[in-house]
Amino acid sequence: MILGLLLALQATASLQAQVQAPRVTLDQAIARAARLDPNYVRALGQVDNAEWGRRAALAVFVLPSLGVSIDATRYSTEFFNIGTGRNQSDAVNATFQASYDVFNARKLADLGRTRAELESADAGELEQRFRSALLTEADYYDVLQNQELARVAADRTQRAEEGLGIARARVVSGAAVQSDSLQLVLELTQARTDQLRRDAALRVARLQLGRRVGEAGPVDAEPVDTAPAPELPLGLDEAVQLAVTQGPQYRAARAGERAASALLKAERGQYLPQVTLLGTHVRFDDSFFPSARNVSSIALSVSLPIWDDGRRELAISQARVNRDVSRAIREDLERAARPDVTQAYEAYVTARATAALSSTGVLVAQENYRVQESRYRAGSTTILDVLDAQIRLTQSEADLVQARYAARLALAGLEAILGHRLFTNRNVP
Repeated sequence: MILGLLLALQATASLQAQVQAPRVTLDQAIARAARLDPNYVRALGQVDNAEWGRRAALAVFVLPSLGVSIDATRYSTEFFNIGTGRNQSDAVNATFQASYDVFNARKLADLGRTRAELESADAGELEQRFRSALLTEADYYDVLQNQELARVAADRTQRAEEGLGIARARVVSGAAVQSDSLQLVLELTQARTDQLRRDAALRVARLQLGRRVGEAGPVDAEPVDTAPAPELPLGLDEAVQLAVTQGPQYRAARAGERAASALLKAERGQYLPQVTLLGTHVRFDDSFFPSARNVSSIALSVSLPIWDDGRRELAISQARVNRDVSRAIREDLERAARPDVTQAYEAYVTARATAALSSTGVLVAQENYRVQESRYRAGSTTILDVLDAQIRLTQSEADLVQARYAARLALAGLEAILGHRLFTNRNVP
């Protein structure tokens, strides 16, 4: 009964697996996921905002502020309009005004602030691009890993079925006892149960990849090469230095500190006088477009703020606190650079070594299983030895699959910290 239920579930899973899902390469998955990742879209928007802020900070040194206004008023009785010099009940006034800050400490400080904000936005965009690529690679490799683990589970089931056939034949011939068949029935049940779990995990992984790349249903992953993980092209000290100098989160922290310092300078500049050149042209009439009389003026305004109820001092205090916080964040990140990079670096080195050892382990387990099966056929060993060899082979194959993709994911994690692809044949987000 149990075997029948497992066979029915396995047949259902096989029918579902036959539904052809769209397949993407890693390059395609990374490109599509980046366009859909809300954090990356937000980072792109911040870059656009920072670029406009930079343009505005530069424009104030060249272009004056311009304004145009026009208003029309009807009164209940006529009155003497000082603008036109006659009695009228309708008044239309048009004003054109231009102003240029000859000296303003804030606009000088805004140059450094907007430059730092643009650098921070660029670094944030790069960080989110690598982060999106890392998440996409994790989902992509999860599909491939579950595919291979499902294959390992299917091989285990096939070996159990073959072993059960051999055991039954030996029991019928009197060369083995009935318990041999029972042991293999138990192994076959466990193998099919494991295969169902692997198939279910694969279906979920495909759906997750589909969600990542913008598909409503499951998406399959194009297989990647199974070549051994290469040795890293740089040492640990070099990786730490590269992260501090080029890593996006460290660059963003430094730019954030510079922006906060520039804002503090701008707030302190409010103690300095502001010199503004004003030009105004006003037209008066009782109809559109006013042309009865026009007056032009030009003025040089010098203002020196004395006391504004402490708002200026509060703004300076807030800017100083923000500068100190930004500095503390930057210093903390730089102190954390070595442990963070070391953890990612060693994760790759360990996974790479584990994959190499696991490959050897699979060869040993395959040979051990072949020997034990041959000995069982010859009647020189027990079924327990065969089952142990089967389990060890399955575990060795699963360990190899997991170690191989762990190395790929560890490399992606290290590259996300460095903000730099370490191998030219790697997929660049």
